[in-house]
Amino acid sequence: MKRGLILVNAFSPVVKTRQASRLAEELTARGVAVTVRRNDLFSLSVTDGRTVGDADCDFCVYLDKDKYVAEMLERTGVRLFNSARAVELCDDKMTTHIALSDSGIPMPDTLPGLLCYDKTAVVPAAAIDRVENRLGYPVIVKLSYGSLGKGVFKADDRAALETLADRVKTYSHLFQKYIAASHGKDLRVIVVGGKVLGGMLRSSETDFRSNVGLGGKAVAADVPKAAEDYALKAADILGLDYCGIDFLLSPSPMLCEVNSNAFFDAFEAATGINVAAAYAEHIVGNI
Repeated sequence: MKRGLILVNAFSPVVKTRQASRLAEELTARGVAVTVRRNDLFSLSVTDGRTVGDADCDFCVYLDKDKYVAEMLERTGVRLFNSARAVELCDDKMTTHIALSDSGIPMPDTLPGLLCYDKTAVVPAAAIDRVENRLGYPVIVKLSYGSLGKGVFKADDRAALETLADRVKTYSHLFQKYIAASHGKDLRVIVVGGKVLGGMLRSSETDFRSNVGLGGKAVAADVPKAAEDYALKAADILGLDYCGIDFLLSPSPMLCEVNSNAFFDAFEAATGINVAAAYAEHIVGNI
């Protein structure tokens, strides 16, 4: 019997999250022995010049973004879903855009933010000019690392941009063109094993962000052929077994973010599609 490990974040208040429990249920139904645990108990280390650890499993469903643990698990011979490299490419939003550039996939114009190591430093006026001249207003200011819509801001004018640029200057961040046609709405597409499972339209009447966790509503939606093609190409380039890809509607699809550990509760509820079963089938077929 194959032994699987499902890892959630070390600081998760609940070990058996809804996502982890659903995946464990579907994998168990397929004859896999599954353990769910926090990503905090491993004796992973680099010792005597070698990476060593105690995972003791055939594979790991990695529901976390800790790139160090992910890479170390792989170095000890554990097959990860998704791979450490895929998680790293998706977790850093600027890195995602760089990786997908020159692929023919439409994305909003995006500028990397200047990383500052001094909290007392002043963001150069020339940097504000550059963002203003290239992207106009409103403009999106986004932390490179973040989930659930947190760390995503909108600046409506220069004063707001200066304030936000100062707030995020010591964090990896980016500036992105605001797509007015997609204000408060986007299309989430789930991809598993090189196949599009379906789409979910998310919308908010009170926020430019459409995240369900921020109060957005979700309904099943058809996936335009262009979005399906872009989603499959992005998942392939990034090396993903599973992902949720967010498209802005401009009105044609424009890729905004790729989530390697996309929550699927809202998607399953809105669409009736059993994402956990599809992911479990893919995993069992690849171990």
